[in-house]
Amino acid sequence: MLSMRRPDTTDHHGKDTTVHIVQHLAPGGIETLVLELLNHSRHHSNTFIISLEGNIDQAIAHWPRLKPFQSRLLFMNKQPGRQYQLVKQLYRVFKRLNPYTVHTHHIGPLLYGGIAARLARTPVCIHTEHDAWHLNSDKHRKMQSVAFNLVKPKVVADAEFVGQQLKKLFPQLNPYVIKNGIDTEKFVPGDQIAARQSLALPLDKTLVGCAGRLEPVKGQRYLINALQRLDPKIHLVVAGHGSQQQPLKQLSQQLNMANRVHFLGLCEEMPRFYQALDLFCLPSLCEGFPLSPLEAQACNTPVLVTNVGGAKETACPVTSGVVKAGRTFALQHKIEAMLSQQMDSQQTVSRQADSQQPREFILHNNSLTTMSAAYRALSFNV
Repeated sequence: MLSMRRPDTTDHHGKDTTVHIVQHLAPGGIETLVLELLNHSRHHSNTFIISLEGNIDQAIAHWPRLKPFQSRLLFMNKQPGRQYQLVKQLYRVFKRLNPYTVHTHHIGPLLYGGIAARLARTPVCIHTEHDAWHLNSDKHRKMQSVAFNLVKPKVVADAEFVGQQLKKLFPQLNPYVIKNGIDTEKFVPGDQIAARQSLALPLDKTLVGCAGRLEPVKGQRYLINALQRLDPKIHLVVAGHGSQQQPLKQLSQQLNMANRVHFLGLCEEMPRFYQALDLFCLPSLCEGFPLSPLEAQACNTPVLVTNVGGAKETACPVTSGVVKAGRTFALQHKIEAMLSQQMDSQQTVSRQADSQQPREFILHNNSLTTMSAAYRALSFNV
């Protein structure tokens, strides 16, 4: 059954209307990206987000950031398992909203939303593939192939790596590559001391941070194990929540590092979080094209990422670091090297310009404005 505050559809219709479809609306990379596109589009188009799963009250309670956009959010309350009736429900929504573009994100939205969009004769269907690792499943590959043949969307990869994998698995495709972007007016450099004070973090320690869902695939346990081997003045700050929150806290206690690992939970002031850090680390075991390294670098914080998916493509080639996934010692040694290099650069005038390169890299490669314009051009064949 459809769950929504009745959306405002009075201002624009037709060619200015875009509908994004996601599996669910909860804190995560895809969901944050789509929300940013919705927010950015308010100046020149009518944009909605459909979540296949969940309902609006639960979603807002879990993610308060959704509340200002509630008139543009629709929830289909999909239950686990196949639900063919959902295609008919989406068809009715599309006939009412009359979108020019339906933009799906991930396999479920492509199957349900893409087919409904074609039945509703929506002029443009775009599908963005945000990662390739789920296509290791034979079932997913077959489903994706069927969906591509039925919907015939304009396929976008959000990283060169993802585009290469799609070409390998689906030779008939020639995907566009539109890399993810972030709001560079929101994520900006700031005063480190003030940021730490606002988050109740220690002022006299070296802070390494990570942000994301606290799930096994995000690899935070490797970062905590690496911290044990680092100088005691180095602390770890963890933003996010998930099923691994208690196991990770227990791990830090077992290693006698409870006082060196700071769990912030779901952080609504992410620019402050990045500004407070000396180094941002993403220790994931699998990724698509993650947003958090982009956000950190826009705040002029150097990043260390694992070489999974398109993560390496998010990192400034001059100021960032890359290590293999699942390697505690590799994380330890690279963190030590990068922090040491930062100390040297602060003492060497000739290298102070390097501190500007993380943000400059993002401004040139990963701005929300550039990404949004690329998607609009794709919709209108500009």
